[in-house]
Amino acid sequence: MPRALLSSLLIVLAVPAVADADAIPAAALSAIGDLGGLNGQALACGERGSAGQAKLLMIRHAPKTRRYGEVYEERTNQAFLAQGGDLASCPSAADFAFRLDDLSRRLQSLLPVSPTATQKPPTP
Repeated sequence: MPRALLSSLLIVLAVPAVADADAIPAAALSAIGDLGGLNGQALACGERGSAGQAKLLMIRHAPKTRRYGEVYEERTNQAFLAQGGDLASCPSAADFAFRLDDLSRRLQSLLPVSPTATQKPPTP
C-alpha cells in the first residue's frame, strides 16, 4: 500500500512541473517569433544592423532545434513580405533598437545565455 501512495504522490507533484514546462516553451517560441518578425521587417527596410542584431540574439538564445528555427524563419518571411517595398512605412532605426532591447530582455529571462555562449573560443 505505501508503494501505491508514493506513486500517487509523485504523479500529483509531477503535474505542475509538466504544466510549467509547457508554458515556458510557448512563451519562448513567441519571443523567437517576435524576433523573426523584427528581422524580416528590418531586412525589408534595409536596416542591416538591426537584422544582424536580431540574428545574433537568435544564435545566442534559441535552442538549436528545428522547431525554434522554423518559427524564426517563418516569421521572418511573413514580416518581410508584409513590409514589401513600402520603405515609407518602415520604423526608424531608433524604433528597431528599442524593440531589439525589449526582445533581448525577454529572451534573457526566457532563454538565458550560458556563460560559455558569450565567450570567444580560444585561439590556437
